[in-house]
Amino acid sequence: MCYQNTILVGLAVSLVAISTAAGQEQARQTTFDRLDRNRDGKLTPQEVPNKQIFARIDANKDGVITREEDRAYFAARNANRPPLRLPDSVRLVADLAYADNDNPRQSLDLVLPRSVSATTRRPLVVFIHGGGWRNGNKQSGRSLMARYVATGKYVGATIGYRLSDEATWPAQIHDCKAAIRWLRANAGQYGIDPDRIGVMGTSAGGHLVAMLGVSEGIKELEGKIGGHLDQSCGVRCVVDMFGPTELLTMDDYPGKLVHNSPNSPESRLVGGALQENKAISRNASPVTHVSRNDAPTLIVHGSKDPVVPFNQSERFFELLQKARVQVDLIQMTDGGHGGFQNRELEERIDAFFARHLLGEKQIFSTEPIRVVPRRR
Repeated sequence: MCYQNTILVGLAVSLVAISTAAGQEQARQTTFDRLDRNRDGKLTPQEVPNKQIFARIDANKDGVITREEDRAYFAARNANRPPLRLPDSVRLVADLAYADNDNPRQSLDLVLPRSVSATTRRPLVVFIHGGGWRNGNKQSGRSLMARYVATGKYVGATIGYRLSDEATWPAQIHDCKAAIRWLRANAGQYGIDPDRIGVMGTSAGGHLVAMLGVSEGIKELEGKIGGHLDQSCGVRCVVDMFGPTELLTMDDYPGKLVHNSPNSPESRLVGGALQENKAISRNASPVTHVSRNDAPTLIVHGSKDPVVPFNQSERFFELLQKARVQVDLIQMTDGGHGGFQNRELEERIDAFFARHLLGEKQIFSTEPIRVVPRRR
């Protein structure tokens, strides 16, 4: 690479880092304001129930978190993270609003080939982040999407959505569907084939992509967000990684969370304790909406997941099979709640997308993959 090109690439990386930092700061301010329920400019332990996180941020140990302490903590944490470095063949278009407003949660990032041809339409892989519907952000999927785009075969996107402390169900699926409609409406500008859109997500994101796969055409789950209501929000295929699928039965199996508690992530999603809000809990469960016309689905789940019981994916798999939907389940034997980092799994997911988005005759194993514990 010549010296001039090195400068240009360095400048591009710097601009990405600056825009990312600005987006993170805006998102953090929004999170602080949402948590500050009494609007006194401070956060109490009641407003931040995670005691460990509270203790870390409360720098002077006076029992409250000020906006300055919050900002300083997350600035220091982000400063220790290496900047995202995209391959030379890939570029980022960040923070595109899909809901016709300035809410940073209702925006998406595009990960594109360096050059986009008006005549070349590539399939799109969309990532939806996890975090219990109350944490996480779309930036977490950028590097994964860059890996797909760097092959020259795909375009990538990562979707943000309103978290449960801002809006309860079905706001999250309304946002995701609005984002898919926006992507389809703007496909020509970004070299996307609107007929070949696949989605993947982890944990809460796995739940949302599963919902995208099973709920096309269900009126109460479509929403009326954004300016492209004439577009379809359907997807060609789904990779659901350890997402909850049947909220009312999550406590039927042992784990480290009490999901029926009114403070659980699932209860916060539906706006109240699960068992006291059964109708909306069923509505928010992918198993409720399974039908013959659902998208082909690949499910990945750790057999010893302490957060989302493995049975959640077994049940979803069985119902999709019964409905005669194309579905595969890969058990990550002895695996927990994600963090698999397994090359064999990556290759199988790649083959799944190649089969359904590229039309390749890919065959991949669905045999369990044993997870080797990380060395400490």
